[in-house]
Amino acid sequence: MTGSNDRIGSSTVGVSTPAVELSGITKAFPGVIANDRISLRALRGEVLCLLGENGAGKSTLMSILSGLYQPDAGSIRIDGREVRIGSPRDGRELGIGMVYQHLSLIPTLTVLENLMLGSNPGIVLDEVRARARLGDLAARLGVHVDADVRVGALSLGQQQHVEIIKALWKDSTVLILDEPTSMLTPQGIEELQKVLLGLKASGLAIIFITHKLHEAIAIGDRVVALRQGRVVGELGPEVLRTGTPHEIQGRIVEVMFGEDPTRGPQIAELREDLAAERSDARTRLEGSPEILRLDGVSAPGARGQHGIEGATFVVREGEVLGVAGVDGNGQRALAEAIAGQRRSSVGTIHLGGEEVTNLSVGARQRLGLRYVTDDRLHEGVVGRYAVGLNFVLKRIGDEPFWRKGTIDRKAIETTARSLITEFDVRTPSPATPIGKLSGGNIQKALLARELSFDPRVVVFHKPTHGLDVKTIAAVRDRIRALAARGVGVIVISTDLDELIDLSDRVAVLFAGRIVGVVENGPQAATRIGELLVGGEAAA
Repeated sequence: MTGSNDRIGSSTVGVSTPAVELSGITKAFPGVIANDRISLRALRGEVLCLLGENGAGKSTLMSILSGLYQPDAGSIRIDGREVRIGSPRDGRELGIGMVYQHLSLIPTLTVLENLMLGSNPGIVLDEVRARARLGDLAARLGVHVDADVRVGALSLGQQQHVEIIKALWKDSTVLILDEPTSMLTPQGIEELQKVLLGLKASGLAIIFITHKLHEAIAIGDRVVALRQGRVVGELGPEVLRTGTPHEIQGRIVEVMFGEDPTRGPQIAELREDLAAERSDARTRLEGSPEILRLDGVSAPGARGQHGIEGATFVVREGEVLGVAGVDGNGQRALAEAIAGQRRSSVGTIHLGGEEVTNLSVGARQRLGLRYVTDDRLHEGVVGRYAVGLNFVLKRIGDEPFWRKGTIDRKAIETTARSLITEFDVRTPSPATPIGKLSGGNIQKALLARELSFDPRVVVFHKPTHGLDVKTIAAVRDRIRALAARGVGVIVISTDLDELIDLSDRVAVLFAGRIVGVVENGPQAATRIGELLVGGEAAA
C-alpha cells in the first residue's frame, strides 16, 4: 500500500442516511477531556480512516460507539435513529463490531470456542461450519490459526489475528478496526484490503484507525484527523480520488500537524531519500568491524511460541540489522537469548570478539549490550517505582547511584532530570510513578535507560508498537543516531515499513529459523514478504 494509485476502491454509496452519526460527543476523565464535542459520520460502503496521535481521543471515541464507555454529552444515531449504546452487547445487537486495541478474547477458551461465542444462530452449535468459516477467514488474512489452541497460549500478534477474524465473523453493519495491519505480512495486508473491498461492496461501514499515512491514502474513502480530543480536519473523496500521493500526504500532514508543519519531513513514508541512504550505508559498512556474532544459537520458546534454532548472523559497527517475522515465530526467544535473559541450549554469542554465551544479563550490560523489550509496562519498568529509580534499575549497586550499599537519591535525581530533558520524557517529576505515564513516555524512559552509559549493541523489540506518528519519528531518529555513532543495532519488528525505513539488512524468521537475509533496496519488501510466509531461503 504505497499511494493513491493502489487504493482498494472508492465509496459505493450515494449520500443518503449515514450508517453512524456522532454529534457533539464529549467524554472527560479525571484531569483530561478525551473527546471534546466531536461530530463525525460513517457511510455505508465506505472506509473512514481515523488518524491522530496518542491521546487524541480515537480509542475513547470508538469505545463510546461500541458501548464500552458512555458519553457525558452528545448523541449517536444508527441509520438515522438515535440510540443509547449502554454496553458492548448493545453495540453488537445494533450491528457494531470492533477489534479493540486491547484484546478482548477469553484466554482459557480455544480459538474456535471464542469465535463461536455469541455467533449467529445456526453457527453457534455447528462446529463443522464454524471450522470451515475460520479456515476461510484465516486464509483471506494470510495467516494460520489453530482452531484448538487456547488463546492464552498465543502470542499477541496471533491473538490480534483472531480478533480480526472475530470481527469479520459476525454480520455487522459497522466494523471498527484499530491498527489491524500492524502484525500482518504484506501479503496479509493485501488480503485484508480485498476483504475490506468486499465488505464495502456489501454496504458495510468501516472505521479504520491507523497511524500510517499511506494506509489512510490507500484504504480510506474519507480521512478524519483528531488532535487533543477534537476533530481538526477532514479529507473527502474529492481529495483522495484526484490528488497525487504527494499532494494527499501533504494535506494530511497539514491537517495533523498544522501548528508544527516541520514534523512532516520526519515521517519516514514522506521521505524521498531512503534509496540513496541505503546505497551510502552499504558503502559505509563495507569493512566495518564485527560487533556481534551469533553462531548456531538455539533457545527454547515459551508455550505456544517458537524458540530459535541455529541462528547465525553478524552485526557490524554502525549497522542496523532488522529482524522480520509474523509474531510468535521466535522473536522473543532470539531477543532474550542475545540479552542473556534466556539460556541458549547450543551455539555461541560473541560481543566485540569476546564470548558472552554464558555471561549473566548484568555482565552483558557492563560490556555494552542493551535490550529494549516490547513489554514496556510489565517487563521493561516497575510501574509503582518512580521514573528516576526506573532509569537506574539495571545499575543497582553501581556508583554513583549506590555508595557503600546505600542509595544516593541526589545522584539518581540529577541523572534523571538530565535524561528527562534529553529524551523529552513528559512527566510531572522524577518522583512520579512511571506506570502513570502514557505508553509513549514510558517508551522514551526505556530508551533513556538503555541508550545511556555507552551502549555498544542495542536490541530493540517492537520499539514503536502502539506509538503515535510523532513519537515513532523520534524513536526512529534515536535508532539512526545510534548507528551513526558506530553502535550495532538489531531491530525486531512485525512492522515491515519500519524495517524498510531503518535497516541495512533484514533477517527473516519463520518457525524459529532464519530463512533468509535480504539486503535493503527497491525489491526488499516483496522478497521479505515471500520469506515471511515460508518462501525459499535466500542468502
